[in-house]
Amino acid sequence: MSVATTDEVRAVRLRDVALEAQDRFADAGADAVLAWAAGRFGRRLAVACSMADAVLPHLVAEHVPGVDVLFLDTGYHFPETVATRDRVADLLDVTVVDVRPRLSVAEQDAAHGPDLFARDPGACCRLRKVEPLREALSGYDAWVTGVRREEGPTRAGTPLVTWDETFGLVKINPLAAWTFEELLAYSERHLLPSNPLLAQGYPSIGCRPCTRATAPGEDPRAGRWAGSAKTECGLHPGSPATPTFVPTPTTEETR
Repeated sequence: MSVATTDEVRAVRLRDVALEAQDRFADAGADAVLAWAAGRFGRRLAVACSMADAVLPHLVAEHVPGVDVLFLDTGYHFPETVATRDRVADLLDVTVVDVRPRLSVAEQDAAHGPDLFARDPGACCRLRKVEPLREALSGYDAWVTGVRREEGPTRAGTPLVTWDETFGLVKINPLAAWTFEELLAYSERHLLPSNPLLAQGYPSIGCRPCTRATAPGEDPRAGRWAGSAKTECGLHPGSPATPTFVPTPTTEETR
């Protein structure tokens, strides 16, 4: 008879915690969920933040001061996103941790050819986002994300707490039921730093080559991997197939 490994026992334990909490907090507010998470996980809790705004780090830091905020430093970010990261690190009671891929952009170009994001965006996301985050999250029991249901069809059923099969830990989505307007209102009320691109038609901000502004009435994530059926980078479930696409040039690139 096989004996379960320590990692397997841990996974079963955390899965049970996640499934019980998923039912308990199905209709809860963000603060209630985060108060539970702080008491249950403490410093074994991490926040993943794309630096579109500082709402999520601020909310979590109210319950876990100094909480680790993981920023996926892909090497392709807009300058505004990097500047927002720096302001969050300076102004909030958090510890910003830059999570970087094993290969720099130049090294990736040498190994896989230039502009992998254009030829195989799924592979690029895997190398620059999914694998680095998997390694970073190995030191935690739970992670907090800013996924919101109104962002698109693949996120419409997002629970506030769930078991994350991708990374093998508890996943907490305290903003799942929030609207974009509620997000902005919270940010303004608490005078939080936000990415200037939000006011320039970028409701969802990813890597610069793969993100464009959206038109009024468009899906909030329509500017991500525009011209492709791809809507997720692989960090969250429900990701569709990732066909090859040609990114829409940014304004600077068309000058």
